Amino acid sequence: MKEQLEDFPLEIKISFHKVFEQYEAEIKKEHNKIANKYIESVMEYISQFPELTEGIEDAGDLEKYEEPIKVLLNDLFPTVLTNNEIKAASIPYHNILFNASSRLKNILEMAGDDFVLETRDIDEDAHYINACINILKEEYGYDIDFSRPLYYDIPDENGVSRHYRIAINGDFVEIFPKENAPEITQEDVDLLIQNIDDIDLWKKKFPPRSYVFKGFTIVNLTDVTVDDAISKLKTTLLYNESSQKDELKSLEGIFRSIYKIPDLKVGFTVFDTSEKSFEPLESDDTSSFLLNGRTSLDSDEGLCDEAYKKLVEGHSYFSISNVDAYARKTNNNSLSQNLKANNVKSCILAPIAKKNRLLGILELVSERKNELHSINALKLDEILPYIVTAVERNRSDFENRVKAIIQSECTSIHPSVLWVFEREARKFIRDLDDDGLASFKDISFKNVYPLYGQIDIVASSEARNTAIQKDLLTQLNFILEIIRMGSEIEELSIYEQVGFRISEFKQELEESLNASSEQKVFNLLEKEVNPTMTHLRKQSNELKQKVEEYESMLNPDTGLVYDERKKYDTTVQHVNRTMSRYIDRKQVQAQKIYPHYFERYKTDGVDHNIYIGASMANNKPFNKIYLYNLRLWQLSTMCEMENRFYKLQETTPVKLDAASLILVYNSTMSIRYRMDEKKFDVDGTYNARYEIIKKRIDKAYIKDTEERITQKGKIAIIYSQRSDEREYLRYIKYLQAKNYVGEEVELLELQDVQGVVGLKAIRVNVLYSTGDNPEEENITYENLMQELH
Repeated sequence: MKEQLEDFPLEIKISFHKVFEQYEAEIKKEHNKIANKYIESVMEYISQFPELTEGIEDAGDLEKYEEPIKVLLNDLFPTVLTNNEIKAASIPYHNILFNASSRLKNILEMAGDDFVLETRDIDEDAHYINACINILKEEYGYDIDFSRPLYYDIPDENGVSRHYRIAINGDFVEIFPKENAPEITQEDVDLLIQNIDDIDLWKKKFPPRSYVFKGFTIVNLTDVTVDDAISKLKTTLLYNESSQKDELKSLEGIFRSIYKIPDLKVGFTVFDTSEKSFEPLESDDTSSFLLNGRTSLDSDEGLCDEAYKKLVEGHSYFSISNVDAYARKTNNNSLSQNLKANNVKSCILAPIAKKNRLLGILELVSERKNELHSINALKLDEILPYIVTAVERNRSDFENRVKAIIQSECTSIHPSVLWVFEREARKFIRDLDDDGLASFKDISFKNVYPLYGQIDIVASSEARNTAIQKDLLTQLNFILEIIRMGSEIEELSIYEQVGFRISEFKQELEESLNASSEQKVFNLLEKEVNPTMTHLRKQSNELKQKVEEYESMLNPDTGLVYDERKKYDTTVQHVNRTMSRYIDRKQVQAQKIYPHYFERYKTDGVDHNIYIGASMANNKPFNKIYLYNLRLWQLSTMCEMENRFYKLQETTPVKLDAASLILVYNSTMSIRYRMDEKKFDVDGTYNARYEIIKKRIDKAYIKDTEERITQKGKIAIIYSQRSDEREYLRYIKYLQAKNYVGEEVELLELQDVQGVVGLKAIRVNVLYSTGDNPEEENITYENLMQELH
């Protein structure tokens, strides 16, 4: 057969010999004269075409024998059913149909001239193996169940894909081996059924064209568009492995098949039970025709009374077959306005509800009237349960994301120790289920090593006070200018008195800013300046413009100028955010060293705590080498953060300095998660000393001096044991080789502070990179300041 597959185990001969043999057997036992005469006439007519029983090898010849084939198969393809049955004779594995029923011919014509009939999801290798399994069954008697549903996807005249399940009748087929066919043994079969994907093995046992297929098959097609769409819907909704945009596109395709509307659109609106309002889905890809771009809409405002009763209260469908008529009937209410704005002419609104709780509204819309209505809304009965499950899952996923964000941003349960909390939570649930009583056990970790570090803004209080001072002076100077202008228009003693008061405050502010300065200025403005401004703005257009310019400078919440402070606050926020994100990213790498607890928090800078030890890891042995590695990571990361800090100064409105500090604590301790504060803290009185040291060391002075241990451009490493000193000097030497730190290494003693004695420090200058590579083009802090300024 010229059109048959070359690389195929079967050489196909289209033959109708089994039909002819069946007629021969039938005539011997048929006693009805009319039937006998009919069979004889058919056999006599077919005898003129011996090729039909001997076998046709060229599919092109089927057209030549179209009439005798039709006569021979008349009993199998009765004319009275031709407009009802979707049926044809076929050549298996080749998608070649002939002697098709009228209904099937019409379906294929509507698909268009460029349509190519192909079996869904069956490739050449699958065809080959299926044919081999057929050979095993027909020739060797191995009843291997390989059945699977087969489908044709054929578009209708509107381009909407229709789905047909294929039922194949193989009663008129025989398969036999050719001379070159290898013998198949039980061992071969055992090997083959364990290697269904090994096409080379199957071809070895069943070489191409080694068997003959003689006969034909009959295919019966059943329109399963709705069933298939529901099946696809299950897959799309229950196994969410695609993006929401792809999922929506898939949903629209499925509903278009079900409703036979090629341009049907799907929307979805979430219902907030607590607020009794509609909201969009958490995706920019999903439309909401109810909302029409709004972020929220009260349910009684967005729906008419009938729609509200059906959807919100009754959880039943609400359909509009003619939106224009509905708009006239309801005086063009909010729902009709939103639908008309999207050119919707008919629609079905279906409630997505679970356990008497409305989750949302599924929206099916069409741009033509009467295409969607209360009758075809019933098609949703089988579909909605799966959509309900998917929506419930999506809402649950979203809530889990919210909880994850809260855990990440608002609590201190770090992922590295989450396993302990999960273990206790499972125990809590088991206890609660067993007897209704349960308590969440305190979470604690014993024998862990702490690491602490901070990168702080130098003189942050002074910088903030300077910003406040500048803003207040700017405001007072502007007020004085307005009062001077007012005095030129009318000479009032009150202007002179208010001006005198402002000048007093100016002088006081220029000398110093104290804790009450801002409040004093605020009181002056409230009691004396603001009433004067109200009067002055009415005196002339020029004054009015000046007063409005003044008011535009004020922070609406405080009534004070917020310019220099805004620059300072913006800079600090930007610095803290960048530093936090950087150490968070670096921390992901550090977790690979050994699982440990990590937390960081923002002040005027970024502080971090780390705890590492065997009790914090789930079944992973601990060795102090991990502690040393983490200490080196911390020191190098602090150097990198210093570089990041000053890199930011190129773009920030205020130039700030940073000072970094690391606390080395050589003893292990216990930490406990405090349920009331939702954070980890040291456990026990002895361990509290560590917390005291943390709070006081950044204010500590070098012994017998007035110099703070923390200095800009340097990292201070605080410790108490000589072994720690030797350890960190090794790290510093290594980082000097990498151009992270300079040659200025100081060994210092700290003055005793309350509760803390005997502390020492290593202080080393940081090298800063002017390029992107921190290990190249490094300069000192002094050189960096020249670059920046």
